[in-house]
This record gives sequence, C-alpha cells and structure tokens, in this order.
Amino acid sequence: MNLEQRIIIFIDGSNLYHGLKTVLGNAKIDFAKFINKLSVGRRLLRTYYYNAPVSQSENPERAKSQQKFFSALYNVPYLEVKLGRLEPRGNTYVEKGVDINIAVDMLNMAYKNLYDVCILVSGDSDFHPAIQAVKDLGKHVEVAYTSTTFKLKQIADNYILITNSFLSDCL
Repeated sequence: MNLEQRIIIFIDGSNLYHGLKTVLGNAKIDFAKFINKLSVGRRLLRTYYYNAPVSQSENPERAKSQQKFFSALYNVPYLEVKLGRLEPRGNTYVEKGVDINIAVDMLNMAYKNLYDVCILVSGDSDFHPAIQAVKDLGKHVEVAYTSTTFKLKQIADNYILITNSFLSDCL
C-alpha cells in the first residue's frame, strides 16, 4: 500500500467496451468499483473516460443507450468524461480525437507532474510512443486490458490483466 503514490487513470472507452464484451459477454460493470480496484492502496486523483458519442440521427436507440451510460458515469466521483467524435468512412464510422486526446493528456499531466503513476485502460498498441514518452519524464505507466497485448505489455511498467475473476466484485 502506497498512499503517497498519486494515480490518474485514462480509460479508452470504446476499446474497453469491446474488451469487456469479449471477456464478459457484455460491458456492464460498476465503474466506481472498477476504478477503485485498479487504484487500490494508492491515492487516486482522477479518472478520465474517453469516447465518441453515437449520432442521434444515425442510430437513435444506440445514442440513447450511450447517453444513459454517460449520465451514469457523471455520477462516479472524480471521473471526467471527454468526448471525441465519429466521422463517416464508407459504410462505417471512425472514432476521431479520442486516442490523441488520451496521449496528449497523459503527456501533459506527466510534464506538469500531476501524477506519479498513470494507468492506461486500453489494448491499443498505438499508445506505445506516448507510454515511452511518459516513462521518459520519470513516471510509471501501468496498462490494464482484457487480453495480453505484447507491445503494450513489453513497454508498460506493470500490466494488469482484466479477467472474469478480476471483475467479479465490479459487476
């Protein structure tokens, strides 16, 4: 237990959603309990949750469900929701502004010495350079995800595997 260690958690929402669906079959977890489990024994300063809102006009039911989820997140203490956008690409939509916002926030807050350890909840290996840059600033980086991503496991100071048993008290 190291209550001196200041923690900030950065959650790649869409990435976590898909990972949870793979592990649990759904993405329904208690975010307050999940965040507490990730930061246990340390001083959690804040959690940032990043995602892109679904267009109300394109998919009203999914947008309504997502807004209900975002509303629940706003009730989690010390959690801030940061939204990117979805842009059409052919027959699908691509998330824009989410990964870059996570990377910039991780680096900016490390540079400002706002945390000692950050926990990145994502399986996206594109974060590799941002993680290395944060480590180069003297910070520790932990990665938490539902499957072992070799590149992220290799770069992270600590890797937290999110499994059914890890999530058992977060449901």
